[in-house]
Amino acid sequence: MGKSSKDKRDIYYRLAKEQGWRARSAFKLIQINSQFKVLDGVKRVVDLCAAPGSWSQVLSKALYSDSDDKDDVKIVAVDLQSMAPLPGVVQLKGDITKESTANEILAQFDGGRLVDLVVFDGAPDVTGLHDLDEYVQAQLLLAALNITTYLLKPGGTFIGKIFRGKDSSLLISQLEIFFGDVVVAKPCSSRNSSIESFVVCRDFRLPDGYTPTMANPLMTNDSRSWDEMDVHRVITPFVARGSLSGFDADKTYPLEIDGLQYTQRNPVQGPIAPPYEKSKPLITTKGMSIVQTPIDQGVTSTEQPLD
Repeated sequence: MGKSSKDKRDIYYRLAKEQGWRARSAFKLIQINSQFKVLDGVKRVVDLCAAPGSWSQVLSKALYSDSDDKDDVKIVAVDLQSMAPLPGVVQLKGDITKESTANEILAQFDGGRLVDLVVFDGAPDVTGLHDLDEYVQAQLLLAALNITTYLLKPGGTFIGKIFRGKDSSLLISQLEIFFGDVVVAKPCSSRNSSIESFVVCRDFRLPDGYTPTMANPLMTNDSRSWDEMDVHRVITPFVARGSLSGFDADKTYPLEIDGLQYTQRNPVQGPIAPPYEKSKPLITTKGMSIVQTPIDQGVTSTEQPLD
């Protein structure tokens, strides 16, 4: 094993670049599927808060390669941010707390058919204050759950990111109202120092008398309070995915793995219109560099000899 490191560019970051994934988070869904087989028999999927698209990449590769009838496969990715296109993935730009977004997602499926799987890997910009981060993430998860009640077919599966804390059991008990089987999983690609985990919720069913509504996207206590649904705190199984032979996300490793020569590769998706492009030097045939200065600064381009 390598030495401990706080470097964000760990083994999974490097493997993501080498294998063409947009982010290291792709391995989290791959490992969850390896443990729970959540993609078996799945044809219709919705990826909430999808940007930059690594989970949609995994879904596209898995579903289109394993399906005999690729015309039946449909993947819809939703996010407030724009992201680069992905083959076989329909991208929608919308807010998951809006009813119009739910209707637009359903419109992508023939006849408004309900989906087999909903995945959610969204997260806020963390502050490092765990209580605050846990609370904000819980609100995001509830918003994702609320729109899922519109989209998911009976018996379907929901996977969502959760930040574990003192109120996690209450949040999980709310999930168990809608799902017959709820497990908290920690993929080995998720760093040990991170409080994130993933809830794998299977066997979806709507409670008796419950009607999905986007009027209360965060599922706060209203006329249909959780007390009326007889919620009790429960102890939910916790599964740490991986083995001692797997890579440790908190360690560093040599560049050559298993004797393979390491090759430096560019990012799969480069920055879109980065600010530094406005002042990036251009090399001319005369051996001069042209320094481009934004027009709004009132300075024209100048030629300077190269060093």
